[in-house]
This record gives sequence, structure tokens and C-alpha cells, in this order.
Amino acid sequence: MTPAPRVPERCPHQPSCPTAEAGDREAAQPLAFHPEQGWSLLCNGVVLFDDTGELLPDGRVVGPHRPLSDHLLTAA
Repeated sequence: MTPAPRVPERCPHQPSCPTAEAGDREAAQPLAFHPEQGWSLLCNGVVLFDDTGELLPDGRVVGPHRPLSDHLLTAA
């Protein structure tokens, strides 16, 4: 198994990016962006996929979590 990408000790951005454990972790700045492959590496070590799934630095997987579209939320 390939080791997880090395996460910088401190975020160089001001204000600092959210940690990988934070609820808003997807707001971290991208360090690498590969739209042709469908993923981005964020400053906090999270790999964010185009389908909104995530791979956390500790190896945990977060499944896709796209919001429901407006037409699904509207009562008939």
C-alpha cells in the first residue's frame, strides 16, 4: 500500500486552512489539482474527489455527499 501524502506541519495560508478532522475540511486550499483524473490534494492532506468523496490523511474514506437538488426537495 502506498503511504498517505505527507501533510505540511503548518498551513502556510492566512487564515489557516481547516484541519482534516474539521467539518469544513473541504475549504482547505488545493496543493495539487488534477481534473483530468478527478481529484485534488488539499493543504490539510485530504484527497478530494470530483464525486465529493474524500480520502483522509489517516486512510479513512468519506463517501460522496452531494447535496440533493432543489427539485428533489420541493413537495409536489
